[in-house]
Amino acid sequence: MSTRSRAIEDQNRRLLRARDAMDRTFAEPLDIGALARIAHVSESHFIRTFSATFHETPHHYLQRRRVERSMFLLRSTELPVTEICYLVGFSSLGTFSRTFAAIVGESPTRHRQRGPVPPVPGCFVMAWTRPSVDRAVLDKQPGLDSP
Repeated sequence: MSTRSRAIEDQNRRLLRARDAMDRTFAEPLDIGALARIAHVSESHFIRTFSATFHETPHHYLQRRRVERSMFLLRSTELPVTEICYLVGFSSLGTFSRTFAAIVGESPTRHRQRGPVPPVPGCFVMAWTRPSVDRAVLDKQPGLDSP
């Protein structure tokens, strides 16, 4: 294995550690500095390399993870939409609803009306219901890319 290949593999490993930290703390505010320290790079380099590696910015990744969690909570609990909004880490119901609709293609209330998640293995549910990111739609939303 060449030195360059080892360096890329090491960088990817550090980025995965940072992404795992995001997955564990998705409901907390995004702290680019802390994630960059996990990856052992500067903040700007972290954002650039994360985007190049995972094909979305850290902020978009975190928003998508929050929406994924809210999709499950909307269909598996009776919690009010506002409470779910705050549980998954959004600080504004308006931002939550706008982001949810941009990623999922429908409002949180409409998504809840689909009823409970069917009883199938969780891995299939995750794969089937995982929202795809339409960056063209997200990029048109004002304020969505600010951490």
